[in-house]
Amino acid sequence: MRQVAIYGKGGIGKSTTTQNLTAGLGEMGKKIMIVGCDPKADSTRLILGGLAQKTVLDTLREEGDDIDLDAVLKVGFAGIKGVESGGPEPGVGCAGRGIITSINLLERLGAYEADLDYVFYDVLGDVVCGGFAMPIREGKAQEIYIVCSGEMMALYAANNISKGISKYATTGGVRLGGLICNSRKVDGEAELVQAVAKKIGTQMIHFVPRDNAVQKAEINKKTVIDYSPSEPQAEEYRVLAKKIDENDMFVIPKPMQIEQLEEILMEHGILD
Repeated sequence: MRQVAIYGKGGIGKSTTTQNLTAGLGEMGKKIMIVGCDPKADSTRLILGGLAQKTVLDTLREEGDDIDLDAVLKVGFAGIKGVESGGPEPGVGCAGRGIITSINLLERLGAYEADLDYVFYDVLGDVVCGGFAMPIREGKAQEIYIVCSGEMMALYAANNISKGISKYATTGGVRLGGLICNSRKVDGEAELVQAVAKKIGTQMIHFVPRDNAVQKAEINKKTVIDYSPSEPQAEEYRVLAKKIDENDMFVIPKPMQIEQLEEILMEHGILD
């Protein structure tokens, strides 16, 4: 079983990318569980056809510790299983605790004992500390992919996340599998992301073009592969899924100093 965490700048499209690529893996016959690690609880809705899934923390608050796995785990497109960690009540407690509580509960209820090929953790924003770093810190996820674009702040975040991976590489055994460029149609975007990936010692595993087919599918509460399987964008996610399934390049990243990153951005015309 491969355990994969998806990180990236807030709003970069991690949840959309995760659900579309897992749809590609599911179409290949892989058995998958997605663990949503975001209080917004939107990591599984496209897989589940728009179902507003009850979160682990809400369930525990309402029903106590004695719950069945079916109460928090639902099955959607291609048999993909989904769990949403949820978060505390607004202004109370640490949202990172939701991840810790959810993973511990799933382990206790036997979710990881199922015949799974993949577990994906869709992690909130670019936070690499505390509870949000748990998939890295405690070795729950062996491989990390960072979703980014050619935008300056997305690449700052990717470099920052690489620092977190590097920090926990020796204790947790985690490795970086590559950067996924979720295009924002920045000039020279693919070349820039490739340059950043090379500098930190990894690869741009795939360039996902920007396409309105993604938004159309989301409006219909589905992934592109589910809603419009013949779309060119659906094929992009199938290619990404295949690349991740066959990936054998896992590294301890070498994050850059900010000055080095800014030099690359200047070379590619992002900074004047």
